[in-house]
Amino acid sequence: MAEYHISLPAKEQDIRRLRAGDTVYLSGTIFTMRDAAHEKALFLLAEGKTLPVNLAEGAIYHCGPLMKKKGKKWEAVSAGPTTSARMEMFEDALMMKTGARIIIGKGGMGSRTAQALQKLGGVFCAFTGGCGVLAANAIKMVEGVHWLEGLGMPEALWVFRVENFGPLVVAMDSQGKSLYDSSKK
Repeated sequence: MAEYHISLPAKEQDIRRLRAGDTVYLSGTIFTMRDAAHEKALFLLAEGKTLPVNLAEGAIYHCGPLMKKKGKKWEAVSAGPTTSARMEMFEDALMMKTGARIIIGKGGMGSRTAQALQKLGGVFCAFTGGCGVLAANAIKMVEGVHWLEGLGMPEALWVFRVENFGPLVVAMDSQGKSLYDSSKK
């Protein structure tokens, strides 16, 4: 098991070298997406519309952050992960349509996501639940927010500039290995 510091956007070969059990710290852009944001993104893509961000250039983070506005700027108060299994019905399609390769959340994902990770050369990284303040401390800037008015704060698509975001544990890798599978044995 190794430790990696990855700058986003990451190259495919840098993601493919990650193995289940490795520790990762990300610097660059991450996008928060929960159920409603996944559904909205897939709806827009099905209608031939473009998304307000390029998901392939960062990481998708299953998170409903607690935000506060200071003047005209937003800042994260807490940004812990939400349960990723809820996004299983959307994740593979979203990854295939956008080229997103790095997913962050908690609790693992299912076989559809595992297959998409293998096909695209992606990883699912686990962030420890209950560490929302640790995550918020790695957010250096809120670059934007989309769909806030229609979806509300926790479901909106937040765009965060992060530095050394982690520690994340590669829980599912592009080789088909999953820490969750080995824990069932």
